[in-house]
Amino acid sequence: MFPLHLLSLLFIAAQKPQGKERGRAGERRSEKESEGDLLFQRGDLLEVPRTLFTHFGIYLGGGRVAHLIPDILPMFSKDQWKIGQMVTNGRLILGVLVKCASVRVDSVEDFAYGSQILVNRMDQVCSRPPLQGEEVARRAEELRGSVRYSLLWYNCEHYVMYCRYGTLVSFQTFQFCKTVRKVLLSRRVAKVTALVGASLLLYFRTVSACALLPTITLPFIIWMAS
Repeated sequence: MFPLHLLSLLFIAAQKPQGKERGRAGERRSEKESEGDLLFQRGDLLEVPRTLFTHFGIYLGGGRVAHLIPDILPMFSKDQWKIGQMVTNGRLILGVLVKCASVRVDSVEDFAYGSQILVNRMDQVCSRPPLQGEEVARRAEELRGSVRYSLLWYNCEHYVMYCRYGTLVSFQTFQFCKTVRKVLLSRRVAKVTALVGASLLLYFRTVSACALLPTITLPFIIWMAS
């Protein structure tokens, strides 16, 4: 029979490396948290430029960032460990399509995803003064959880603008709508619409009121709005 004291020694020896690994992981985490607190203050508005858009978040302190991100997983799972994992592109795109998102807290590193972080740039753009940092962070933390998502009416920028300035506005959305208006509501589009409508009438050989009315009205509205 194997001596009990030898079994105890083997067990203790096996636990020491695990303890050391946990200790190192804790040290690395503490270093990242300290580094975040040196760069940012609680309540700071953080921006991360992406390929097609800019992502926004609120710094909470301790290397943590609260941000709103589309995510379909909370609709199908209650497993908080799975939901807490980094949101993949697939989860994000499906979240946009079904209008489902969550306000979550991630590390600065996960939030940035390798991109440069801009700090409080909106202070120079927004007409309203920023709230106190503690109030900004409190609002950001209170809104944690699942939310209804809208690409135009409630996205990550609306979330941070409410937290820091008390207003629901998105400059990205405004610029997008302005570009769409410029493209669609132009005189050229009005002329093309009128030409297509007339061509369809001639092709189907119909001049009924139901067909004629939209053919005239739609180009006219676009022309007047241009």
